[in-house]
Amino acid sequence: MLSLQDVESAAAVVYAAMPPTPQYAWPLLARRTGCEVWVKHENHTPTGAFKVRGGLVYMDRLKSNHPGVAGVISATRGNHGQSIALAAARAGIAATIVVPQGNSVEKNAAMRAFGAELIEAGHDFDAAREVAMRLAGERGLSMIPSFHRDLVRGVATYALELFRAAPLLDTVYVPIGLGSGICGTIAVRDALGLSTNVVGVVSTEAPAYALSFAAGKVVQTNSADTMADGMAVRGPDPEALRVIVKGADRIVKVSDAEIATAMRAYYEDTHQLTEGAGAASLAALTQEGERMAGKRVGVVLSGGNIDRPLYLRTLAGDFGADG
Repeated sequence: MLSLQDVESAAAVVYAAMPPTPQYAWPLLARRTGCEVWVKHENHTPTGAFKVRGGLVYMDRLKSNHPGVAGVISATRGNHGQSIALAAARAGIAATIVVPQGNSVEKNAAMRAFGAELIEAGHDFDAAREVAMRLAGERGLSMIPSFHRDLVRGVATYALELFRAAPLLDTVYVPIGLGSGICGTIAVRDALGLSTNVVGVVSTEAPAYALSFAAGKVVQTNSADTMADGMAVRGPDPEALRVIVKGADRIVKVSDAEIATAMRAYYEDTHQLTEGAGAASLAALTQEGERMAGKRVGVVLSGGNIDRPLYLRTLAGDFGADG
């Protein structure tokens, strides 16, 4: 686990590249959900998602400890890859990013724009990660995982900002991809001595963390086919799962239809652009509306990187029905 000093030292690295992101209590969301809702706007970072914080901290440590590193490689569905590409460019290190075939066109374009070499391989994230690990050995590159203590240190800075800026929260909902966001939130909650419940959110179509949380051990799934590509993983990270099992109150599963409804709600009530994973926390809060009635709740809007055609179809109601 991380100490408060660990996170504050990471914040100094993050703030050299970007300012803190805001957290707002939106009145129309409060009316919609029946509770006071504080949104942590990680869609306002230089890459449009929270992951950039972890990339900056990881790359800072890597360059300090291994100044002669030849280059880095990682696998992603997009937001992690953008964070590595941006941070590597700032550090003067070449970055190669492996994405699955059919990945988001606009996320791919963003990674290339940040200076990364992009390779499309594998049918999903887990398969792309296997390719990245093989290429790391063949090319002599440093493999950057999607879950690592330095990545958690970096992304934990958004939780520090939220907990310090917002009034005492009863519950915070956090989407889970491989777990850096929720682990960072748990670590900061504990470091500050708060009693806030931390609730993880996964897709019904990628429920590995929910199944693993219930079983108390890693449970793999055969597929992870969801519109929320940031949560589309088939297998949990064992270290992340240990932290989540110990520190999370529960994990909520939300459907693509519920996520789509939450994306429309964000647009209608706040005019904020959200990707699927970014809207998942609001979807979970909506699902648990009766349980959260009258309480003060935080939701992490983890990112807003979604391809225009998919977003237009979502706003038009092609996914799910408005609730």
